[in-house]
Amino acid sequence: MDPWLIWLVVAAVLAVAEIVTLTAALGMLSVSALVTAGSAAVGLPLPFQFLVFALVATGTVVFVRPIALRHVLRPQVERFGIDALVGRPAYVLSEVTGLGGRVRIDGEEWTARAYDETLVIPPGKTVDVMEISGATALVYPRD
Repeated sequence: MDPWLIWLVVAAVLAVAEIVTLTAALGMLSVSALVTAGSAAVGLPLPFQFLVFALVATGTVVFVRPIALRHVLRPQVERFGIDALVGRPAYVLSEVTGLGGRVRIDGEEWTARAYDETLVIPPGKTVDVMEISGATALVYPRD
């Protein structure tokens, strides 16, 4: 079997292992094996093939992997579910106190409590959602 074909098989095996593990390192090694397959196809001797593999693998793991991981581990920009409701305005349907009440948030009716338990918020007032606790919105009146 030709050396370039062996490197191609190694690249394919590493690529499949990367898909299964999602470590980013095996993908970089797969790229290194692919580059080495190209160098073997042009007739580079075996010791130099290993040198090409080592140099490309080192370069990709040291320089490319940290950049890839930084993009993968980036904090979530968009908020979803109940987290997206925090900061939204709400309309008070029934008086909101530290014990309870009802508000409408984005067309949905929610149970609510005043964020400051000493406040009494009358119906018809606009409030801001400060926090969601279970199925209850903690709200604070707008000034």
